[in-house]
Amino acid sequence: MGGRKKEYLFLPGSRQTVLGASVAAFAALPEFSLIAITVPLSPDMGETAARKALPGELFSEDNPLLVFVPGGKTRRASVYHALNLLAAYPVEYVLIHDGARPWVSPSLIRSVMEAVLVHGAALPVLPLTDTPKELDGKGFVKRHLRRSLAGAAQTPQGFRFRDMLEAHRKAAEQEAVEDREYTDDAEIWAEFCGPVAAVPGETANKKVTFPEDLL
Repeated sequence: MGGRKKEYLFLPGSRQTVLGASVAAFAALPEFSLIAITVPLSPDMGETAARKALPGELFSEDNPLLVFVPGGKTRRASVYHALNLLAAYPVEYVLIHDGARPWVSPSLIRSVMEAVLVHGAALPVLPLTDTPKELDGKGFVKRHLRRSLAGAAQTPQGFRFRDMLEAHRKAAEQEAVEDREYTDDAEIWAEFCGPVAAVPGETANKKVTFPEDLL
């Protein structure tokens, strides 16, 4: 994005930012009472900038409480910071969402929520249109995967809160002693807690990554 924080950019033909649309999607549902937003440590992109990127009506008493928490050096560390902050509140379940996915629908959010209540952990998965290959790190194909058994993970991903907080603590310890980085919350749950249920993802729930995504 040329050094710009994509979450603070405006959506095409709209007065709403990427972050504003992402937060508003959850704030509109009565099931949510608290939304934690991780922000960069950089002074010019931190909490003040995040607040400016959100529509003023989101701060009204009719909407969920918005709290801001400094992020970490990695995505996993940022999520862990937010989970630690939420531990001070009576939270039973948590949905973790990429702020760069502004087109998430109410139906997808509720689909994940319903699966979490039954299974304890769930994420949206989008079927692949191309056949996936596992690479060996040297430029060669290691395994030819079956497309019908693979999919692209989306967010929001939902979890039982206390179990997920403990899983993130273990993941942080694991990263400290091993040369690895967890890039997906469902991966952390699967390693330290158990199976993760999959619900159908949505093609519209795309992640803003490149400038052309906002054209």
